[in-house]
Amino acid sequence: MRLTRTSDLWWKNAVVYCLDVETYQDSNGDGTGDFAGLTQRIDHLVRLGVTCVWLMPFYPTRERDDGYDITDFYGVDPRLGTLGDFTEFVRTARDRGIRVIADLVVNHTSEHHPWFEDARSGRDATHRDWYVWRDEPPEDGPSGVVFPDAEKSLWEYDRTSGQYYLHRFYKQQPDLNITNPAVRDEIARIMGFWTQLGLSGFRVDAVPFLLETDGQDDAGRLPDPHEYLADLRAFLGRRCGDAVLLGEVNLPYDETALFFGEPSSGRGDELTMCFDFIGMQRMYLSMARGDASPLADALRTRPAAPRDAHWATFVRNHDELTLDKLGDDERAEVFEAFGPEKDMQLYDRGLRRRLPPMVGGDRRRLELAYSLLFTLPGTPVLFYGEEIGMGENLAAEGRQAVRGPMQWTADDDAGFSTADAGAFPNPLSEGEFGPGRVNVHDQSHDAGSLLARMRLLIERYRGAPELAWGTYKVLDTPSPAVLAHISSLPEGAVLALHNFADRTVTAETKAPELKPGTVLTDLLTGAAVTTPRDGRLRTELGPYGYRWLRVGTTADDPERTTAS
Repeated sequence: MRLTRTSDLWWKNAVVYCLDVETYQDSNGDGTGDFAGLTQRIDHLVRLGVTCVWLMPFYPTRERDDGYDITDFYGVDPRLGTLGDFTEFVRTARDRGIRVIADLVVNHTSEHHPWFEDARSGRDATHRDWYVWRDEPPEDGPSGVVFPDAEKSLWEYDRTSGQYYLHRFYKQQPDLNITNPAVRDEIARIMGFWTQLGLSGFRVDAVPFLLETDGQDDAGRLPDPHEYLADLRAFLGRRCGDAVLLGEVNLPYDETALFFGEPSSGRGDELTMCFDFIGMQRMYLSMARGDASPLADALRTRPAAPRDAHWATFVRNHDELTLDKLGDDERAEVFEAFGPEKDMQLYDRGLRRRLPPMVGGDRRRLELAYSLLFTLPGTPVLFYGEEIGMGENLAAEGRQAVRGPMQWTADDDAGFSTADAGAFPNPLSEGEFGPGRVNVHDQSHDAGSLLARMRLLIERYRGAPELAWGTYKVLDTPSPAVLAHISSLPEGAVLALHNFADRTVTAETKAPELKPGTVLTDLLTGAAVTTPRDGRLRTELGPYGYRWLRVGTTADDPERTTAS
């Protein structure tokens, strides 16, 4: 099916792949992944069907927060290579049809950043008001602390300057003062620098915190933080017309939707895409219950994104699998199903696990989750290792449990590095999900592997513009275990069916697109099924089964049915 769309909206049907350079591939045997190693592995991403790589922070750092404590926004961590290595990777990726975006982490800096070192040197320092200072910290109860296991306050006393500085994350990461025009100008320069070197946009870290100005004496200089975000989007558009801002906004739907912007009210476009945290969390609740209703209800209430914006869907990201938008009882259900032990949980709000161990390696449930990823309305985002079913290592600290080295081969070093494993940034997964059982090499030679299935799902997703561009509707079904939704364009439609139960069910669906005699073709198997005279399509789904059915033409014989 051929559709005419502007190339500026390339991200509408992209497949985004998040990775950390230091845990992907080591090229020089020092135990740390690097850009040269990543470039060597680019063909794996091409074969998988990835169209956009999202790089976690690769900037110089003191490694106090896995690279998010940045000491220089204009450089590459020497452990990972040089600016030349970075640009060579970007060039190679673009040659293979893959765009590159990177984390934009401008909520805070490292306490060792030259700006902060200058700021703390005295109250008249050049960069003093690039940060937020108080003689006495205001009241900020535990609810304002992002990492309650490590921090008890948002304010830290600095002995050198005799004042407290604001830090919404760790105390070694002082917050930048976004109300300062000089800071806002510097953020624009950072974006301009990296787009000039070939980036196609940014994943914006912790967006609500970036725009938070409550309690700051000079907040009046920025009367509407959303106007600033619109200014950033406009600046990025001038520098690189098709660049994206992918935002981390973990708020209720109505509040998240505001971050797309409201051009009709005089405020410009803001984020290009927002992660669907609500849908992700409701998906896990549905999986825990064997009931599609929580996810279906979320999709029915999710606001439509503007035409020049999109939701981003994901199974998990690089942090803990947050469940903070579920009720206490709902979260307890998910914990019981997928992470009952205390060391599997983090901050009492999430899981530090990957999906394969959570479902006991059950391929049916894994495929169900990733079929949802590629059929639910939005741009799918993968976290490295998901394509082969990597597990976590709970011996690692906190979020690092899910950030182990990529598993390329069955060797003890997973093909990641020739260095001793003790030099790796994080420990490898172990046991059933370790490299001996789960790796790219073996799965690449196995037509029945998870990797082969993921390649097929991505290929079929890329060949179904209805899923990326269409308007969707959740359909009513008699079985609570079944999620049925249809994505439609004037040129056609795709019906997706998913069974969350561990038993075979019959999915019964009815929609205007399913006229009697309509032939539907399964995009994954090629089998066909025809809508009977009563207009109710009945399709049998095995335990955790799924179907992708493209709505076709009307058959001559409305009673004809093939393939259950």
